[in-house]
Amino acid sequence: MATRREGGETNVYLNRVIDAMPVFAKELIAGGVAGGVAKTVVAPLERIKILFQTRRSEYQSLGLFGSVKKIAKTEGPMGFYRGNGASVARIVPYAALHYMSYEQYRRWIILAFPEGGRGPVLDLVAGSLSGGTAVLFTYPLDLVRTKLAYQVVGSPKLQLQGIITNGQLYKGIVDCFSKTYKEAGLRGLYRGVAPSLYGIFPYAGLKFYFYEKMKRYVPPEQKNSILVKLVCGSVAGLLGQTFTYPLDVVRRQMQVQRLLASNTPELKGTMESLVLIAKTQGWKQLFSGLSINYLKVVVPSVAIGFTVYDVMKAHLRVPSRDEPVNEVVTDKRNTQPSSIHS
Repeated sequence: MATRREGGETNVYLNRVIDAMPVFAKELIAGGVAGGVAKTVVAPLERIKILFQTRRSEYQSLGLFGSVKKIAKTEGPMGFYRGNGASVARIVPYAALHYMSYEQYRRWIILAFPEGGRGPVLDLVAGSLSGGTAVLFTYPLDLVRTKLAYQVVGSPKLQLQGIITNGQLYKGIVDCFSKTYKEAGLRGLYRGVAPSLYGIFPYAGLKFYFYEKMKRYVPPEQKNSILVKLVCGSVAGLLGQTFTYPLDVVRRQMQVQRLLASNTPELKGTMESLVLIAKTQGWKQLFSGLSINYLKVVVPSVAIGFTVYDVMKAHLRVPSRDEPVNEVVTDKRNTQPSSIHS
């Protein structure tokens, strides 16, 4: 009886805490959890994709399954998660900011332009702005994640046998931050940010646009279906990623520029780098790893991210955006920010 009473008191306390939380805080939590779960699920494929993008000669000829075997043999199971600590450390604040700022930009746009309604342009603009905001705040962590994932380190057993002789440049997240800052200062921590912004504006906008657009055609009785959310997220990720993938390749190669051989042509501007990669490595290199990205982004990452976000919002009792938004759009006298919750 005492245990049940304590459990009931705990639930009451948690409910009070949730009810007392501002909406933006709930959105931050929901977005952070969604990003962390999705990124951890796809970490092995993310590692292989980065190696495809940056270590062209070593891994492209092996293919997906050959690369899996090589990483498992030389680095062991944990090799698939190399750089994942930095990835999760980046994606949790990134996803939290991304989802929360999307909701905030959406509210601000409706308040500023109440006659505009809630058409696809709203989701496109809000998604684009939120993507750029999240990138600017978390880019250094993405840079560190890429550098750590780029490293190919042999297992101690294979090193003793003389098979693998690669040295480890960075010992971990903090060491990578420190060395990168010492080498190039703050600019070094934001190397490659331009193609990231060029890519994230259309990608984030299209992702939210397609996801919200498809959800509008879902029958009311299927709105809460996990499978429906996964399908909508998958298609949204596929369409958004296909259009912007070459910029992702440019970003990755710019991030590891200082780790490449000295005779490698230097990548400077975004458009110059696009042309240079196409000339020196072939235009197919601009889409290298895209098939893995489909496996990573289309089904697990975007789909899981959107689904977990919607589920978390429901658990945190974030108000539905539909009814509050209708109040603002249809009743021009009621345009107070407090009336729009989501």
